[in-house]
Amino acid sequence: MKTLKVAASSKATSLAGAIAWAIRQQEDVELVAIGAAAVNQATKAVAIARTYLALEGLDLYLIPGFATVETPNDDERTAVVLQVISRPTAALAAEGGGGVTTQVRTP
Repeated sequence: MKTLKVAASSKATSLAGAIAWAIRQQEDVELVAIGAAAVNQATKAVAIARTYLALEGLDLYLIPGFATVETPNDDERTAVVLQVISRPTAALAAEGGGGVTTQVRTP
């Protein structure tokens, strides 16, 4: 499992690329985020990665959780841990779930 640490300043598109790359290498991904802004970036990145992988017949799902992590200055913080796991899009359709939808907004 590939572990990616997400910061509030992480670019969602770059993180999405890293998630998609790992999934293409048949690795599951674990995103570790501390703070609301970092969790927001992680969530956006997974949504973007879904669109990257949709044309390849893959979908993503999340298993959320919590973990206690130690910071460099020996503080303990609670982090949100998102396990990102892939499955074929056909499996999603068989369950009656929705597929990836993208909306194009025009000004």
